[in-house]
Amino acid sequence: MFSIRLVKLIEAHADKLAQGLMHSLQTSPRSSELLRKVPAEELKSRVHEIYRNLGDWLLTKTESEIEERYTGLGMRRARQGVPFCEFIWAITLTKEYLWEHLQSEGLLEEPVELLGELELLRNLERFFDRATYFAAVGYESAARHEAAHRPAVPTAAGR
Repeated sequence: MFSIRLVKLIEAHADKLAQGLMHSLQTSPRSSELLRKVPAEELKSRVHEIYRNLGDWLLTKTESEIEERYTGLGMRRARQGVPFCEFIWAITLTKEYLWEHLQSEGLLEEPVELLGELELLRNLERFFDRATYFAAVGYESAARHEAAHRPAVPTAAGR
């Protein structure tokens, strides 16, 4: 079993992590549209929820629950007009910021817990990869729905 201590530590620092990630998003040129189109409180709440409930996401959530959450989130961001690349950047930055926090706090250096930490890292990778995939599914679904409900534009031949 991976290091529950690390997960609990991440959850306990969810506020600090969410604030730091929000700062990273605000200073990144790769997330300017995201910040303009998604209300700050919604974005911060979403980030906080990931960090605060990390244990649930890694230990108890099934792939279908991740699929449901992130497909819906992908659809929401597409409807908000967030460019897909910026949405994926936000997920990537969420993961990278977490790694940086763990390393800066010296939490990945204890040799005794190395196997547990490696399993934690593997599970984190799997979670974020699935979140990214299902978010992309949501984006594509929203695009197909929008295209299907767009009025037909007359062509020159049809006039």
